[in-house]
Amino acid sequence: MEIRSAKYLISSPKVEGCPKPDKPEYAFIGRSNVGKSSLINMLTNQTKLAKTSASPGKTQLINHFIVNDEWYLVDLPGYGYAKVSQSQRAQWEKMIANYLQQRENLVTVFVLIDSRHEPQKKDLAFLRKLGDWGVPFNMVFTKADKSTQREAAKHARQFIEEMKKEWEFIPRSFISSAVKFTGRKEILAYIGELNESYGKEDAE
Repeated sequence: MEIRSAKYLISSPKVEGCPKPDKPEYAFIGRSNVGKSSLINMLTNQTKLAKTSASPGKTQLINHFIVNDEWYLVDLPGYGYAKVSQSQRAQWEKMIANYLQQRENLVTVFVLIDSRHEPQKKDLAFLRKLGDWGVPFNMVFTKADKSTQREAAKHARQFIEEMKKEWEFIPRSFISSAVKFTGRKEILAYIGELNESYGKEDAE
């Protein structure tokens, strides 16, 4: 898929404030500081579409971008560690849960996982939650340039092995590096496939 345009649209504190659900939508989420903004910028081939920050917890709202005037890309706040109060964190969690469960045009959630680490309980718990809610997801193992290719692939494999203990079906996963543009072609091709089939199931 070729990216012809990508524009920021709106930031919403609640799912009710999101744009009209008239296009396929793909959400990106991960633990704070997993490289989410860098990945979004890499996919859209822009340097400042999503704001990157060294401090965790920068994304605090549901941020909508429109790509090629055909589909929505959504940047969600991170889960897990962030230097915010307990009540603020609870507020984010509620906002994210409502969005994920209520957004009718959401095709899949790309859950970002740091490929430098062995399987983390917080990531596995979040996937479990998505499973309980019946929300489709895929995994993107980020920051593959920060360690060796072998190390990144090993951690991705370990994570999937850990998932197999609980999951019957393992969704498609990708290894990415925002620096080396690794995984860009594969992720965009997959979104292209999903866009092709969007709405066809309902029509049949």
